[in-house]
Amino acid sequence: MDIKQLIHDDDAVSPVIGVILMVAITVILAAVIASFVLGLGDQAQQATPQASFSWEYEAGEAESGTADGLVTVTHDGGDSIEVSSLYIRGTFGSNSGTSSNGDWTSHESYTSSGSDVTAGSNVEADVDSNYDLRVIYEPPEGDTSATLAQDTGPDA
Repeated sequence: MDIKQLIHDDDAVSPVIGVILMVAITVILAAVIASFVLGLGDQAQQATPQASFSWEYEAGEAESGTADGLVTVTHDGGDSIEVSSLYIRGTFGSNSGTSSNGDWTSHESYTSSGSDVTAGSNVEADVDSNYDLRVIYEPPEGDTSATLAQDTGPDA
C-alpha cells in the first residue's frame, strides 16, 4: 500500500451524498410549488360551517302592507357563523317589496348576541306565500359560497 496514493486519492462518499441531497431538495421544491399551483393550501382554511336552520311561515303577519306573510329563519344548532358571512337570497314573492339579496342583518328583526349567529338567533322577513329562499354562507374572501338551508312557501 502506497501512502502517497492515499493522499492523492480523490474518490469518496461525498459525490453520492451530494446527488441524494439534490434529488431530495428537488422533490420537496416540486411538492411545495404543486401545492400552491393546485390550491391545496387554501382548501384547509375554507371549510363550510355545519349548521341547521328552521323556517316558520305565518300568513298575514307581515310588517309591510304589501307582503302576504312573515317567514322566521332560526339557527337551530351547529357551528357559530360570522354575521357578515350569512345572506338570505332568493325570491321573496312578487308583492313583498323586500330585496332579494339582503345579508342576515338587513332584515327587519335580526336577533343575535354579538357578531356571530349562534343557536337561537333568528331573522324575520316579509314574504309572499310563493317565496323561495336560501340561507347562503359566503366567507369574507368571497371566492366560494354554500347553501346551508332552503325553504319554499306554501304556494311556491
